[in-house]
Amino acid sequence: MSADRIDRTDPEAAIAEAAKAYSNWGRWGEDDVLGTLNFLDEAKRREGAALIRDGVSFSLSQSFDMDGPQKGWRRRTNPVHTMLATGTDAALGGQGFPHGFGGADDVIAMPLQCSTQWDGLGHIFDHGKAWNGRPAEKVVTSEGDLVTGIEHMAPHVAGRGVLLDVGLVIGQDGELPDGFAITEEHLTETAASHGVTVGRGDLVLVRTGRLARARHEGWGDYAGGPAPGLSFSTAGWLHRSEIAGIATDTWGFEVRPNEFDHAFQPLHQVAIPHIGLLIGEMWDLDALATHCAADGRYEFWLTAAPLPITGSVGSPVNPIAVK
Repeated sequence: MSADRIDRTDPEAAIAEAAKAYSNWGRWGEDDVLGTLNFLDEAKRREGAALIRDGVSFSLSQSFDMDGPQKGWRRRTNPVHTMLATGTDAALGGQGFPHGFGGADDVIAMPLQCSTQWDGLGHIFDHGKAWNGRPAEKVVTSEGDLVTGIEHMAPHVAGRGVLLDVGLVIGQDGELPDGFAITEEHLTETAASHGVTVGRGDLVLVRTGRLARARHEGWGDYAGGPAPGLSFSTAGWLHRSEIAGIATDTWGFEVRPNEFDHAFQPLHQVAIPHIGLLIGEMWDLDALATHCAADGRYEFWLTAAPLPITGSVGSPVNPIAVK
């Protein structure tokens, strides 16, 4: 489906058509818990590791602190960081340790998808069906994701990373405007401009410039508001390219407002439960993009393991790109 064929009045039919056309159900067996991470194999990791030349590294994570984008939607808040023991406690001799020993400890409370993160396979359902056609109520309960918890992915998310700086190639001053739908044509044009290919097992990073704009304008509606992002029409490309995962510098990965008169994140509804795609959001790609533009190399080693939180449907992550 191309972007110009989207019927804005009928998201239900568009989602059903894409779900049927691009389903990976059963592709890796009925017990699969990895989805498209199955494409990221040993050979792809060796290919990614061979890209390390200079040893320069970039953290692709936003900060985890109270100065974040969250505003309480669906009870998502910014992280609350609290000290359990401090230098003041130690200096006053109140910690009870011998021979002058002192220390500090802390705790953090936060939704697992409040900042830079991966969506797990149990995060989104389509008409009560989870990844691989399983009944949603049998997969995720009050005890967590009993089947596809994100802990299963923890050993696997490391390989060849590719940056597609669509904001640089298609946008103005490195940024795309809110509501800009990134199509397959935009992705392929950007890849060609960068001199890279995208294919089986790759971890693709799409920079729109939305986070850069939030940095100089303030958070505003960064979390849940209008934003550039992937068009619903890219579902076929996401399936056909056999990428292992994809992440953006936006809150919601896909274009907002969505491309239908009344819809909510329809591309998620196809990509996660049907394609089995690993999706990342709120990644900080700016420093990496600057370096890639300077040396002309848009591929690198990328390691981005989720925390192995048993039964979680999402996880914070500190992705590291190494060139």
